[in-house]
Order: sequence, then C-alpha cells, then structure tokens
Amino acid sequence: MRVISKRTLERAWTAHADAKGPLDAWYATVSAASWAKWVEVQADYPTADRVGKRIVFNIKGNKYRLIVGYHFPSGVLYVKWFGTHAEYDKIDVATVEYDK
Repeated sequence: MRVISKRTLERAWTAHADAKGPLDAWYATVSAASWAKWVEVQADYPTADRVGKRIVFNIKGNKYRLIVGYHFPSGVLYVKWFGTHAEYDKIDVATVEYDK
C-alpha cells in the first residue's frame, strides 16, 4: 500500500515521541501490504475498525489512534488524523481531517 503522507506521521511522532516506534512498525507493515479488501486488513490488524471509508488503527496498545482513508483499487491509504485515545473520543471519525 502507498501511504500518503509519511510526513504527517513524522509530525505525529514529533508531538508524541513514544509513538515513533509503533508508527514506524505500522508504516513498514502497511507499505509491504497489498490489501484489496477489508478482511485482509483485519488479518494484519485484528483490532482495526472500519468506519465508512476510513480505518481506525490502535497504536501503542491503544494509547493512540490513527485514522486513514483508503482506496483499495489504487492501493492507497490517506492519513487523516492521529491523536491520543482521549482526543479521539472528541472527534467525528467520518469527517475529521489532519490540520496541515
């Protein structure tokens, strides 16, 4: 899968240094994946949730949440949002966009 944008992930681990390792691991796994359907995502990430056209990943033992949009036919994931679990509880997964 192609992740757009790694720079967004870098900004996330700059703000939350303890997330760097888990985000690097997530990036390595999804970059090597070639998911064509939801069941393939679940095979790699059983705790991931699908909310409309977005996927919510638990990062660092559920301390953080990562929201990505996806387009399986083109093999692309779009990083939409990253934050703590408490911050996640205050957003709308379907509409949130990462501040640029």
